[in-house]
Parts: sequence; structure tokens; C-alpha cells
Amino acid sequence: MALDQRLRPIVKSPDMPQLMRDLQAIWEEEQQRRTEFYNWVTPNVKAEFIDGEVVVHSPVRKKHNAITGAIFKLLDTYCIKCQLGFVGIEKIMARFERNDYEPDIVFFGKEKTAALHDDQTIFPVPDFIVEVLSDSTEERDRGVKFRDYALHHVAEYWIIDAETETLEQYRLVGDEYVLVATFQKGVVECSVIPGFKIPVRAIFDQAVQVETLAGM
Repeated sequence: MALDQRLRPIVKSPDMPQLMRDLQAIWEEEQQRRTEFYNWVTPNVKAEFIDGEVVVHSPVRKKHNAITGAIFKLLDTYCIKCQLGFVGIEKIMARFERNDYEPDIVFFGKEKTAALHDDQTIFPVPDFIVEVLSDSTEERDRGVKFRDYALHHVAEYWIIDAETETLEQYRLVGDEYVLVATFQKGVVECSVIPGFKIPVRAIFDQAVQVETLAGM
């Protein structure tokens, strides 16, 4: 078995058994805090559990909210019409192996949607995620979330920059994301949602959004 380079310093250390015990203790303590987080968080608080810490988000700016709402309307309208799955917005708590995230937009295909129930509060890993950047979230959206979403096989990931009105489209290749394209105009097509393609300007321009929704 090839040795993972990340593990080499531990494996080559004479105190590897103690290090393993320490890591196990850290993991168990972190999971206890995770349970406490589930008991603490409410529908009125947007918060995530990342690397053992609770991250509480500040109130959203109007522009951020408008863009998130536009993407949700476009995705949800299409998915309802074509009966393709469930689209969630902002307060969908997705449980990953270590972390719990509340992405701006999530999509679950038919298979995962069939297993959801009306009282669901903790959701599985989505099939597709959209994050709209803000000053306080950009580092995580491009860092730990980017790596974790890929590691857990979220098949496609869009990063939206509200300031530059840009969409970055990433698709999963193996366990890593590959940048398909960066859009400010033109048409973007989601590989996870069959047939879903929209003008990029529909995300940022209300008139284009209305026209696109009418065409659905």
C-alpha cells in the first residue's frame, strides 16, 4: 500500500501510537461539540460547524440576497417543472463526514430527494452546490469548502462573485474540481441537472431573469 505523503511524518515518528491516541481523543471531543451544535442551532441562525468550530454568519447584503434568490428561482422553477429533484436555499444543513455546511443553494437529484422527509433538518451531501461570495465567506468558499465538496463528490460547484458579476463553474474530475469556465455573459449549462442551461445575465439582471423564467 502506497503511503499517503500527508501521513509520512506520523508513520515515521516513534510516538505514532500516542499521536493516534491524541487524534482519536480530539476527534471524540469534536464530535461531542458537534452534537451540542445541533442542539443549539435554530432556524433563525445561519451557522456552520467547520473544523470543530461554530461559524456564525453575519446578516446578508441585499445584492447577495437578490443573486441567491435569482439562482434559486431559476433552478427551482426548472426542477419542479421537469420533476428532477429538490432545490434548497440558505438554511439547508448538509452533513459531511467532519463538517456541517449551510450552502447558499443546494440541489439533490431524484435518488437523494426520494429519501428526504418533510421534517428533515440535517441533509445528506448535495449533488450540486452554489455559493455566492462575501468578504466574510470567500476564504472558506474557495478553501475548506472547495476541498470538502470535492472530497465528498459534489459533482458540480458554482462560485458566484456578486461584485464582478462573475460565475465560476467547476466540475468534479476524480476527487478534484476542474474549472470549466468563468462567465460574465453567455450561457452556462449544469451537467448535474439534465437540460438546465441559462443566460448568465439572468442571475444578475432582473429583466433577463423574468424573460428566462417565462421561457421555462
